[in-house]
Amino acid sequence: MDFNLNAVSFVNEKNAVPLDSERTYDVVIIGGGPAGLTAAVYCMRKSVDTAIIIKHLGGQVSETSSVENYMGYRFINGVDLVEKFREQVQQFAVGYGEGAGVASIEDGAVKKVNLDDGRTIRGRALVLASGKSWRKLGVPGEQRLTGRGVAYCTICDAPLFAGKTVVVVGGGNSGVEAAIDLAAIAKEVIVVQNLDRLTADGLLVDSLAAFGNVSYRYASSVLEIIGENEVRAVAVRDEGTGSVMEIAAEGIFIEIGLAPNSGFARGIVDMNESGEIAVDCACRTSSAGIFAAGDVTTVPYKQIIIAGGEGAKAALSACDYIKKTG
Repeated sequence: MDFNLNAVSFVNEKNAVPLDSERTYDVVIIGGGPAGLTAAVYCMRKSVDTAIIIKHLGGQVSETSSVENYMGYRFINGVDLVEKFREQVQQFAVGYGEGAGVASIEDGAVKKVNLDDGRTIRGRALVLASGKSWRKLGVPGEQRLTGRGVAYCTICDAPLFAGKTVVVVGGGNSGVEAAIDLAAIAKEVIVVQNLDRLTADGLLVDSLAAFGNVSYRYASSVLEIIGENEVRAVAVRDEGTGSVMEIAAEGIFIEIGLAPNSGFARGIVDMNESGEIAVDCACRTSSAGIFAAGDVTTVPYKQIIIAGGEGAKAALSACDYIKKTG
């Protein structure tokens, strides 16, 4: 009984402190998803002076309605899993900053992380774990109507479209998951896929097929999102015939994949054509003392559990670097 009480006390303990721009940390971690948060825990357990900079806590996990493939949980809501991650990090006296983004980084014996609020955070080593963000279609009407019927996150915005007609763009896992979430509450869901089939996992495709209010536009692409102050239609082209039709809809969810949040590091570390940061098996980048982990890297299979493992590797590599460089 005493052990359990102590464990509960430890879980509820919060020792995190604000970021200190006057200090030089051993390791500065950029990113608050599974990779970044795991890296923070491993660094602090190694008694390495650590800071973590978080723009959006949880990253993609916080926008996931259900997680069923993370060990230890048969099912957990994404927001709940992120909160458990946060609690574990904040047990330690880590320098913790949430809300500010990273504008750029500078290499050197002491690395500089320049935040978009004007502050600069310094560290002897960096762990880049900034994840990915939603790709945009880049069509007329998208930017202007974002938040007015154009959306990217069903867990955030699906309830706003109850009883309405909605278009979902994308037939991969994210697109089909979004269509499933929407089909449960919307009047009608139209899936627009640029291929001739859905590419999502079979279980997801089967789950979507169980709904009677879902239709599909295969081999098709969105040309324009139409509306003045809110979405009223989506112009879609059939790539086979070239014909264009307007689909009357009150909302559109764009689920066409993710782009790495790596722009702040361009020119500092090597990247592939997609902007993913190149790493070796120890999460080392092309620049000494800069490590990277999670979805922002070239490591395949973007999964929560893989990101967490890569975050642990990056932290341990960073700690070894600090030890060796004195």
